[in-house]
Amino acid sequence: MEIERIRAPIATDLHAVNALIRGQLRSDVALINQLAGYIIDSGGKRLRPVTVLLAAQACGYAGDQHIAAAAIIEFIHTATLLHDDVVDESNLRRGRETANAIWGNQASVLVGDFLYSRSFQMMVGIGNLRVMAILADATNAIAEGEVLQLLNCHDPDTTEERYMAVIRSKTAKLFEAAAQLGAVLAGLPSEQEQAMGRYGMYLGTAFQLIDDVLDYSASSAELGKNIGDDLAEGKPTLPLIHALRHSNAMEAQVIRESIEHGGLEHIEAVTRAIESSGALDYTRALAVEQAGLATVSLAILPDSPAKDALMGLAQFAVNRRY
Repeated sequence: MEIERIRAPIATDLHAVNALIRGQLRSDVALINQLAGYIIDSGGKRLRPVTVLLAAQACGYAGDQHIAAAAIIEFIHTATLLHDDVVDESNLRRGRETANAIWGNQASVLVGDFLYSRSFQMMVGIGNLRVMAILADATNAIAEGEVLQLLNCHDPDTTEERYMAVIRSKTAKLFEAAAQLGAVLAGLPSEQEQAMGRYGMYLGTAFQLIDDVLDYSASSAELGKNIGDDLAEGKPTLPLIHALRHSNAMEAQVIRESIEHGGLEHIEAVTRAIESSGALDYTRALAVEQAGLATVSLAILPDSPAKDALMGLAQFAVNRRY
């Protein structure tokens, strides 16, 4: 399913979210308006807000607080991007220069902090303690995931289990919160709330695994960032972990050294090892499995266009090329 068809049931709501985001970005500090507006308007797919809106509709929610919840989710996500790019020393995201490449690391970190604090102001406005608990827990888990990823950097002995723990905290947790919020706002019982949370967790895991695949298979133009960024930063993502386990001794040594030292000196040799070991197929198959589990989690909901779109979103996560 194309992303436009996925967004169709919530087109009006998504327009309201975008308007709220722009309204809540306003600050008396001009640099905040410039930098935050730059990254918010940088062409992101808005998949996390879309998940909130579709989940709320699929769960039968009839109010308007899902608009604020979706905007909050996007602010938290954007704050993590600003901080990630500083930590990773990235200079390209979504096909454009990163904010830190333009305004510097200090401004990017501080505006990321502004977005976090603004999101918590908006949570108070919703006035639902359960919503606040979910979002606070998700934000904390994301920070833990970032630290876990930092510990894994340049460590060629990182296991698949350790890596999966990172992406479940760093990426999947916010998708989990996004889907769960729809059920919470609709006042659904715990069983359905947890099912929606599982949908989001599986969806986010699949999404990140495909990102890992694309880092070694897409073009820079398609992906919107530099190919091999993960390798350059010494990040042992799943394709590297799998290739290290299933390559010959010479290839494995090149991969180990590339993870330990970072950089792209051996990118061609590493890419060949990844391809010959079946690492991309292995990672993609795991992503497809996770997307399937996400779809199964939706069985608890009645049929609706929003439910169909949530199922389509799981398929989009694994079939995309950007």
